[in-house]
Amino acid sequence: MLHLRVVCPAPSTPAVLEVLRAEPGAANVTVHVGTVVQPPGDLVEADVAREAVDAVLRRLRGLGVLEHGSLVLEPIDTALGAEVERAERDAPGQGDDALVWDQLVKAADGGTTSSAAFYSFLVLATLIAGVGLLTDSTVLIVGAMVLGPEFGPLAALAVAVVRRRRDLVPGPLRALGLGFPLAIALTAAAVAGLDAVGLVPEEFVQGRRPLTSFVASPDAFSVIVALLAGVAGTLSLTAGKSGPLVGVFISVTTVPAAADVAAGLVTGQTGTALGAAVQLVVNLSCILLAGVLTLLVQRTYWRRVHRDGRPVPVRVP
Repeated sequence: MLHLRVVCPAPSTPAVLEVLRAEPGAANVTVHVGTVVQPPGDLVEADVAREAVDAVLRRLRGLGVLEHGSLVLEPIDTALGAEVERAERDAPGQGDDALVWDQLVKAADGGTTSSAAFYSFLVLATLIAGVGLLTDSTVLIVGAMVLGPEFGPLAALAVAVVRRRRDLVPGPLRALGLGFPLAIALTAAAVAGLDAVGLVPEEFVQGRRPLTSFVASPDAFSVIVALLAGVAGTLSLTAGKSGPLVGVFISVTTVPAAADVAAGLVTGQTGTALGAAVQLVVNLSCILLAGVLTLLVQRTYWRRVHRDGRPVPVRVP
């Protein structure tokens, strides 16, 4: 369940109430007349089953609520009662399968604002990966994978493609297009500094790093893992579950590949740098492709659920 708050002008309140009362997935509809000071108006609240939220928001948008008021969605940790159970039962489909496009756009857009925090996390993750490569430490490589924030912009791009929202494209492109070159440049400077004081291990210079050499060795499995990670990451985002989203990207070598580009160039290992660059492009492209395809499949499935008014049975061969 999600808690919906609607701020609207008084003349729009009856229409808003009609939308919520007519929605089987809505419960606990409440109206506070004249309680909103800025902008002046009424406050209408309801608890809405997640699978019904997108349809409700679409109808409220059609009433022009956003032009003179606002819509706020809040997660509900626990909701009990016969009315809540009735709403969840009557709403078509399952909550985890639902696409709430407005919520999805906001969630994906959180990592695409080109904020100092985004660039800082990407640079720090790449620096950690660089140390992991120099010391042949898989622990540091895994830590860098988890810390990297690159999935946010990739998810936002996938949403922009599926929704045909050109206005959503510049942000994530800027974040990725500036973020990775910045991270590579700063990591290269750090490796150069270490090399100047003799702290770059000879084993790395000679290419003897059996535990982390996979970072610069793209193959068919790199493509498979990136595609699977893109699907899993997108499903985690659409279902509003951050746990699997964090865990799945332990397997994707975007940030470590960027670090290997920097370290390879500084230490004269052009073959390693080139392989890592290919790895980076392959992983980013496959994650984006998988995200787009996953959203398209989910959208097709969800449209069918709402057209039929019931979940689509899964046929097992």
